[in-house]
Amino acid sequence: MKEQSKPYHVKSILEEQSFWGVSKPMHPLVSIYRYNGDVKPQPTLPEYRTFGFYAISIKKNYAGKFKYGQRYYDFDSGVMTFIAPNQVLAFKQGDVLPPEGLVLHFHPDLLAGYPLSKTIKGYSYFSYEVNEALHLSEQEEEILENIFKNIEREYHNNIDKYSQDVIVAQIELLLQYSNRFYNRQFITRKIVNDEILIRLENVLTDCFTDENLSENGLPTVQFISEQLNVSPNYLSDMLRSITGRTTQQHIHDKLIEKAKELLTVTNLSVSEIAYQLGFEYPQSFNKLFKKKTDISPLEFRQSFK
Repeated sequence: MKEQSKPYHVKSILEEQSFWGVSKPMHPLVSIYRYNGDVKPQPTLPEYRTFGFYAISIKKNYAGKFKYGQRYYDFDSGVMTFIAPNQVLAFKQGDVLPPEGLVLHFHPDLLAGYPLSKTIKGYSYFSYEVNEALHLSEQEEEILENIFKNIEREYHNNIDKYSQDVIVAQIELLLQYSNRFYNRQFITRKIVNDEILIRLENVLTDCFTDENLSENGLPTVQFISEQLNVSPNYLSDMLRSITGRTTQQHIHDKLIEKAKELLTVTNLSVSEIAYQLGFEYPQSFNKLFKKKTDISPLEFRQSFK
C-alpha cells in the first residue's frame, strides 16, 4: 500500500490562491473570491495540504455524487464545506471542480481580540470530513450567499477602522446560520441517519460482547466513529440532534445495560464485573454506575434478591 506523503503546510492565503491561479488577495488576513469554471489548479498544487487559516466555501450547481459512509448519494443543491487550520485536505490533479462557487479564507489573527476567536472553536463542523458537507436548500443558500456578498462588499470597499469589525461580525453570522442549517440537516436526512443509528446499535452490541470487552476494553468515540465511517464530531452532533445524547453517552448507556445484565445473571463480584467491562479501577465503575442509575452496583444487585 502506497504511503501517503506528509501534507504540505500552506502558511498564507496568498500562497493558497497562487496554487489556483487566483488574483492576489487585497488583505493578508482575509480574502473572498468567486469562481465560475475559470479557476484551475496549478501543476504545483500539492496533493495533500494543510492550511494556516480557515476556509469556507459554497459550491453551487454541483451535479455529482458524494460518498457518505459506504454509500454514494446524489445531490444537486448548494454544498458548503468548512476547513480549519491544520486540517488535511486532498485534491488530485484531474478531480472535477464545481462549475461555480464562493470561497472565504480568513486567518485566525483576523479574529484576535474578538469573542469569535474563542467561540469559533465551538463550531464542531470545522472538524467534519469533507463528505459530511452542509447541503443547502435554495432558501438557505440565498441567506448564506447574501452574507458572503456583505463580506465581499466590505472586502472590496476602501478599508477603514470599521472594516474588520464588520467582516468579523458577518463571519460570526455566517457560522451561526451554518450551525442552524446543520441541525436541520441532521433532522431532514432521516433515511441516512436512521441507517447510522441502526449500525451504531449493532457496533455497540458487538463491542459489548464478553469476548470483545475482555480483549479490547471499552470502545472509544474514535473507534465507534471509524466503524461507522463518519468523523467523531459529526457523529456526536448528529446523535445529540436526533436522540439528545452524544456518542459517549450512547456508549455509557450500553455499558450500564451490560453491567445490569452481569449483576443480575452472574455471581461475579462487582470488582470482577468492573474489570470485565474494561475498567482499570472498580471505583470508576461504581462512580459511573451510580451517576447513571442513582444507586450503586451492589444496591442494584440486592434489589433483585
